Amino acid sequence: MDENFNKKVFNIAIPVAIQSMLQSSFSMIDQIMVGQMGEKSIAGVEIASKPGFIYAFVTGAVGAIAGIMISQYIGKKDRVAEEKSICLNFLVMIFTGLLFFIMASTFAPQFTALFSNDAKVVNDGIAYLRIIGWAFIPLGVSNICGAAIRCRGKSSWPLYVSFISAAVNTGLNYCLIFGHLGMPKLGVKGAAYASVISQIVSAALILVLFFRLYGKINFSINLDKDGYAQYFAMLMPIVINEFLWSVGQSINTYVYGHMGTDELAGMSLTGSVQGLTIGGLSGLAQAAGILIGKRLGEGEYEKAYKESKKLCVYGFIGSAIFSVIMIALRYPYVAIFQVSDDVRTVGANILIAFGVLMPVKVQNMILGGGIIRSGGRTKYIMIIDILGTWLIGVPLALLTGLVWKLPIVWVYFILSQEELVRFIITIFMFRSRKWMNTID
Repeated sequence: MDENFNKKVFNIAIPVAIQSMLQSSFSMIDQIMVGQMGEKSIAGVEIASKPGFIYAFVTGAVGAIAGIMISQYIGKKDRVAEEKSICLNFLVMIFTGLLFFIMASTFAPQFTALFSNDAKVVNDGIAYLRIIGWAFIPLGVSNICGAAIRCRGKSSWPLYVSFISAAVNTGLNYCLIFGHLGMPKLGVKGAAYASVISQIVSAALILVLFFRLYGKINFSINLDKDGYAQYFAMLMPIVINEFLWSVGQSINTYVYGHMGTDELAGMSLTGSVQGLTIGGLSGLAQAAGILIGKRLGEGEYEKAYKESKKLCVYGFIGSAIFSVIMIALRYPYVAIFQVSDDVRTVGANILIAFGVLMPVKVQNMILGGGIIRSGGRTKYIMIIDILGTWLIGVPLALLTGLVWKLPIVWVYFILSQEELVRFIITIFMFRSRKWMNTID
């Protein structure tokens, strides 16, 4: 059983991890190339990326619900319910993408001005945000269709699409940011256009693969009253959770921005590499959601519990390895950017703090984002995350950054203790087994 389980884990986790890393490489490539234009452009892109950051987590929540439902219905061999769950989540995703696009287009100046008083930073942020909003709906389409494809055992398909999308993004960044190969030199606008086009390419390819796998499906969201009640009982806690968590992270960015442009730029240098390393282990959370969800759908609760513990062990080993590598390579990484030595020092020190915290962050991702959610008990994780973010993380950020005015590395490390609190509470929840549930 162990060998078969490990094979299933890695068949899901490795393609998803590589895909997540490629997705994170979008922002890293943007940061590195925009970084050649100086710290103010980096800071502007960091600010303008926040609505997309919030949207990505909200759509990730919808995608997680889709994965839970699809996995359990596959376990039950209920194709009709599986197709309805895909259609319902797809509709929710489109509506969410449209809402975020309208907000990004309408309120770009007001939003970016919240984070910095530097005119150059604000102007670059406005230019980037007004364009990047066009990527929201394609990203949502890729998310839902990719979740369905992975649940059907084709995790490598979205990975291939990500390779193509990353190549398109990199090539267009090179051309549009700097004006190479006869293209116009657009600076931060070029980075935004490159991301939008690459996301459209990704969504188109994912749709082709989705219909190749599923064939003709019945487009219906005709659930009974209890079906809708159960869906929204799962969906709303996870969406509220991810929205409030990502807003809390944006408040942290507000604190960094008001500590100074160098501090904001130094933190910005680390965002993409943090996403890259966490993305490298996100496949375990996806594998947990799919495999444990199927176990619960089959009613095999004891196997689900034992396999969940194995996934946590894999996550700890992987995060320890990533932490060591990232800390060892922090100076070569920050040296890539054309910024001041002070900004590089800030970035390198924050990477040390992140490396120390990474094992706890990864355990929270696997337990909260995969295992406990696989039973549909999303309200438990919502309560835990809200407590961590809004009672610990945000107050500590405001206190240490704006009141005590500590160095930014200590601000980041202290506010991140919310992860430790989250982890302790989640362990108790996991051991209680109250999260184990089968969707009707």
